[in-house]
Amino acid sequence: MKSIAAAFMFCSFVVTADMAHAQDRLPPIPPDKMTAEQKKAVDEFVSARNAPLSGPFIPMLRSPEVMTRARAMGDFLRYKSSLPPRLSEFVILMTARQWTQQYEWNTHYDIAIKAGVKVEVAKAIAEGRRPEGLAEDEQVLYDFCSELQHNRSVTDATYARMLSKFGETSIIDTAGIVGYYSFLAIMLNTARTPADPSSAPILTSLPR
Repeated sequence: MKSIAAAFMFCSFVVTADMAHAQDRLPPIPPDKMTAEQKKAVDEFVSARNAPLSGPFIPMLRSPEVMTRARAMGDFLRYKSSLPPRLSEFVILMTARQWTQQYEWNTHYDIAIKAGVKVEVAKAIAEGRRPEGLAEDEQVLYDFCSELQHNRSVTDATYARMLSKFGETSIIDTAGIVGYYSFLAIMLNTARTPADPSSAPILTSLPR
């Protein structure tokens, strides 16, 4: 059994390593190759985020309207949701792990740790196991997000705990964060956008 487990871990590592070095299908578009609509979308992004185009927004620029609308939703869900940064980043890490999305994970790992997510909690999430020592609010969110991601629904008991702890607004915001970062992960996985260098744990493929 140990040899089988070791073989699985090796294969997972190889698959993850191959993905990390896979060709970027939708790399940055040179400015002189952009359409007027694309240039306008980039200008609006830089103005809204005070940062250059990066990550999933690079491949999304092929459809500038999608990119602009996705950025606008992220402006709220990442920076202004009803969840404090510690909890919103906790949810983002869970979502990145579900999709084995290394760019998303690397981008948010340090942010999550600085916001108060414990290193050992992030490590457990990276390894695909339930973390020990979760705070009460993290436990409620972990159950909610896990059910939503794995079962595509939420039980009445879990919903009731979320409602009692956070209220309806945060239920919607949490589901929104899961959905939004799943959407970004889909874009990144489709485009094979390379992850930035990071000291964050490497995500291996989860068993299916």
